Amino acid sequence: MVAAGRTVWLCPGQGAQTVGMGKDLADRFPEARATFAAIDDALGFGLSRLMFEGPEDELTATHNAQPAILAHSAAVHAVVAPKTGATVAAAAGHSLGEYSAYVTAGALAAPHAATLVRRRGELMHKAGEQRPGMMAAILGLATAEVEAACHEVSGKGAVAVAANLNAPDQTVISGDPDAVARAGAACKARGAKRVMPLRVSGAFHSPLMAPAASHLRLVVDHAEFAEPHFPVLANATAEAVTTAARARRLLVDQLTAPVRWIECMQHAARLAGEGVRFLEIGPGGVLAGLVKRILPGATAVSLGTADELAQFLEAA
Repeated sequence: MVAAGRTVWLCPGQGAQTVGMGKDLADRFPEARATFAAIDDALGFGLSRLMFEGPEDELTATHNAQPAILAHSAAVHAVVAPKTGATVAAAAGHSLGEYSAYVTAGALAAPHAATLVRRRGELMHKAGEQRPGMMAAILGLATAEVEAACHEVSGKGAVAVAANLNAPDQTVISGDPDAVARAGAACKARGAKRVMPLRVSGAFHSPLMAPAASHLRLVVDHAEFAEPHFPVLANATAEAVTTAARARRLLVDQLTAPVRWIECMQHAARLAGEGVRFLEIGPGGVLAGLVKRILPGATAVSLGTADELAQFLEAA
């Protein structure tokens, strides 16, 4: 058994997908293999094969990348959770990762969650086709300055907003292409170190996703939700969600609202108390890195590969 402690599960969002993801987990852990098989059955096609073998352009399509990342997080959780004696204080997921967080909390079954995020990805892609948008990461500038730059260039139908409040010096902006470009230039003028356009199919977490949100509400309202076993931190408000009804509402709201990741991590730390351990479950290690920038001195571990899981479980 892994030594008990106050744990917060962290679940990554879109962008963490890579060809080959999860294959080592399926090869080494029966629990992961069973998770992938159940999700394949629910979706009606071999998502796991796409994850393991590609092609990359198909895997990175929004409607495939989202369930792939969720499947990876769910598989890691299926391996680690039964073997840990930790008391879970909360869970949080970045954007689509919020659905994965509800899987860890027992509010959503992984196969059903995968079907939800696949539909979510389809709706987001369609909204991006109807009104093209873009996103860009702003590095080395305080959040308030980024928000001021967006406000400066918005208006008369042009939209540029702070969409992902990832760390004190890292914010992603989203909106109409021209407005985002002007906001990026304004951020550079205010002292930003870098402005990096992102490869996405739309202006996620901005008002441009309103059509997707209205359709997603119908889907989520009919989804099979249970009450979460522990709080899940909501992207849209950073509140601790403890009921299925509130979860449904905020999962829809997050499509057009900013991801308040800094506040989510601060709230998670308060819930967990002294000695909190953040465990990032899924591909990559972005969220563990953000934790260390938001909460200096915090313990954050990435669990995505079979070797990482094996080392973590053997350390008990």
